[in-house]
Amino acid sequence: MGLSVKLIKMVNGFTLDVEWEMDNELVVLFGYSGAGKSMTLQLIAGLLDPDDGYIRSDGGILFDSSLEMNMPPQKRSFGYVFQDCALFPHMTVKGNIAYGINGLDRFETEKRVSEMIKVFRLEGLEDKLPSEISGGQKQRVALARALIRRPDALLLDEPFSALDNPIRLEMRRLLKEIRHEFNIPVVLVTHDIFEAYTMADKIIIYSGGRIAQIGSPSEVFNRPATIDVETLVDMKRFFQDPSGFSNYSCSYDSLQF
Repeated sequence: MGLSVKLIKMVNGFTLDVEWEMDNELVVLFGYSGAGKSMTLQLIAGLLDPDDGYIRSDGGILFDSSLEMNMPPQKRSFGYVFQDCALFPHMTVKGNIAYGINGLDRFETEKRVSEMIKVFRLEGLEDKLPSEISGGQKQRVALARALIRRPDALLLDEPFSALDNPIRLEMRRLLKEIRHEFNIPVVLVTHDIFEAYTMADKIIIYSGGRIAQIGSPSEVFNRPATIDVETLVDMKRFFQDPSGFSNYSCSYDSLQF
């Protein structure tokens, strides 16, 4: 079970040219804003078409420019969670979760929805609208919707960036539980250095549409391959008090370079 990509995409003077692969692990795409991380997720999910390259999931070909193959997004088995959750405001929690699945009869659909509500601890909120629940609860609903059809991989585009720090810590714990419960590859885009270091099995550093380094958190943070990577992962710049490290969260969007 894994994912392998080679992607080339040119948009408004920007060129993304990356190649990487992953096994059944949690991979973090990390780097400055505008480096191509979110674009990568959109290309994998089929929301954008690459100009060249390939996308292979669990041995199957989803896109290959040399073979002129391009599977439509609705046939790609990925769960996708956006930064803003993208919940339907007129649908209840139960309705939003159920929207992630199709092709099942009513009984099986209700069974699956009930299972997801239990897994994501949403009991008692089934009939609430998105406007009536908290930010953390919205993210739980979005994750439940993305995972209800048991996808081959989960794609997360900065899903916790709008949450307060205590909720972010809770969602990180939940994501680790998800990895254990569903046993699928996860690709996480984040600007949070603590999130990248503590969550990733593998970190892929993006810089200007290219890959600057790939490795474990220990390898990347302790042995950066370039000056640019060293600057990006230098935690001493963001943690003045090492004793407070475990309780601190830092977003690159809020910093000046």
